Amino acid sequence: MATGQIFSRTTQALFYNYKQLPIQRMLDFDFLCGRETPSVAGIINPGAEGFQKLFFGQEEIAIPVHSTIESACAAHPTADVFINFASFRSAAASSKLALKQPTIRVVAIIAEGVPELDTKELISYARLNNKVVIGPATVGGIQAGAFKIGDTAGTIDNIIQCKLYRPGSVGFVSKSGGMSNEMYNTIARVTDGIYEGIAIGGDVFPGSTLSDHVLRFNNIPQIKMIVVLGELGGRDEYSLVEALKSGKINKPVCAWVSGTCARLFKSEVQFGHAGAKSGGLMESAQAKNKALKDAGAVVPTSYEAFESSIKETFEKLAEEGKITPVKEIIPPQIPEDLNSAIKSGKVRAPTHIISTISDDRGEEPCYAGVPMSTIVEKGMGIGDVISLLWFKRSLPRYCTQFIEICVMLCADHGPCVSGAHNTIVTARAGKDLVSSLVSGLLTIGPRFGGAVDDAARYFKDAYDRKLSPYEFVEGMKKKGIRVPGIGHRIKRGDNRDKRVELLQLFARTHFPSTKYMEYAVEVETYTLSKANNLVMNVDGAIGTLFLDLLAGSGMFTKQEIDEIVAIGYLNGLFVLARSIGLIGHTFDQKRLKQPLYRHPWEDVLYTKQVMQWPMDASTATKWRLVGGVIGLEDTPILKVKASLMRV
Repeated sequence: MATGQIFSRTTQALFYNYKQLPIQRMLDFDFLCGRETPSVAGIINPGAEGFQKLFFGQEEIAIPVHSTIESACAAHPTADVFINFASFRSAAASSKLALKQPTIRVVAIIAEGVPELDTKELISYARLNNKVVIGPATVGGIQAGAFKIGDTAGTIDNIIQCKLYRPGSVGFVSKSGGMSNEMYNTIARVTDGIYEGIAIGGDVFPGSTLSDHVLRFNNIPQIKMIVVLGELGGRDEYSLVEALKSGKINKPVCAWVSGTCARLFKSEVQFGHAGAKSGGLMESAQAKNKALKDAGAVVPTSYEAFESSIKETFEKLAEEGKITPVKEIIPPQIPEDLNSAIKSGKVRAPTHIISTISDDRGEEPCYAGVPMSTIVEKGMGIGDVISLLWFKRSLPRYCTQFIEICVMLCADHGPCVSGAHNTIVTARAGKDLVSSLVSGLLTIGPRFGGAVDDAARYFKDAYDRKLSPYEFVEGMKKKGIRVPGIGHRIKRGDNRDKRVELLQLFARTHFPSTKYMEYAVEVETYTLSKANNLVMNVDGAIGTLFLDLLAGSGMFTKQEIDEIVAIGYLNGLFVLARSIGLIGHTFDQKRLKQPLYRHPWEDVLYTKQVMQWPMDASTATKWRLVGGVIGLEDTPILKVKASLMRV
């Protein structure tokens, strides 16, 4: 365990499992404190690489995204804090791997419910290697005016109110993250504010204890007094009692252990945290408060009197000249996001594309103002034609009606998706219908509309092999393959895609069997336990229901079904359907006589790659000089000022 300060104004972190809001809050705090560099050096998102755009004040920056912990640590050797937003299922494994990296000193584990055995192993490893674990079940920690972890201290308004944008003189440690926010406010009202605050987490076995951090605070010269908020349950506070009695702490300590109301209940009470459960008299709040007071801590008679105790202790130190008054500063204004400014009516922004044929902003897409469900209810389509031309047989009415529904549902999804956008830009360049249509069709692939076949293929294989949803999903994860047909950019578990609901309702009403679809629903139930956006999308619904159509109709052999899926029939259905919408967008732009489209430069993040000189021969082979040649000889390459292009 570290014996002094663990954060500073230059501290940088690696953020595991991308979450936009807590990262943006960290960057906003950096800007508020006047940091020169962002506190988030890199993001680790297993299976993904690239960059994430976020704001650092008014400037938009690109933060690198790495697929593994090892590659992130190698790329950012100065980042020594690992902020783990993984679920409780994988938090221990990823934290253990982070602790093994020589560059990582501090690991913060946000998840609740990490298995206790795993936590004990993390604690043991961290102590043997002189590293710090904050959590599990923590909101994190903060050093005022320097660095904060994730959502610590809440919103910017709360941070400003608590004066956390500049350092104070108080060290604070608590088990509760929620109560930490309350105490930051309390301390700011009666003292010069926080210097460092830590929420160790509410699990039974925290990675670091109250006394660990109090002993650290005692070694930090800028901290003049210490505030501790404990809670009933466990015996962590008694290690603090022993430290006080043995004279290891020479700074004033104001302490309170919450949970005194537990004695009013006739039976044992479990409060919010896993560790907030009295297991005997010594673990009661009353016993702990008495022990702390007897050891020399300033302990009030109630939580309501805690603020007065902190105030009196601070004022006494100030009178003795041990605290120098902090010079107040005015923090900079955090720029408001464009979307929120538009919603509040503060600004207005022009649109870049005009579309009159579709609208995807409501609960379900509309075609020329007609809701999708209305089109489905009419039952008009070309299912019989597709049945004859593609499958060379006349399928039952429920089969052809299902095909017609798929065509109607997939015909268009607004002007903003990649295919429609390409068609609109091409049409506005004066190109003909076929060129405009093909421009949109060429975007269909693994990331746009081309997952129907893959969804059918993978779900069929998993169901036929009798894999459980867990075995299927985790097996795909080990292979580094995302489950096709699962996941949506907009829809969530509590806001399902209307198209998926319509397809499922029709199938359950008319299909003889929906075994593949029901299996997909079971898979969806499992993936939703991991993340709320891992819902079944329209590709997954069509893919699995087409399997049910083929298998349930009794008109196809197993070999024929496998062939239909392998050849790409289902993606062909999407191509046919989407062509209707793409043609419509072409006619719409020509009818409106829209001019040549040029994307606004304000909507582009411009970056440039910086070359390090001198570079070795292996690096130089990847570059060529514009207008010249870099010679590769045995002698070192000279420093050359020139424009380089990657080969």
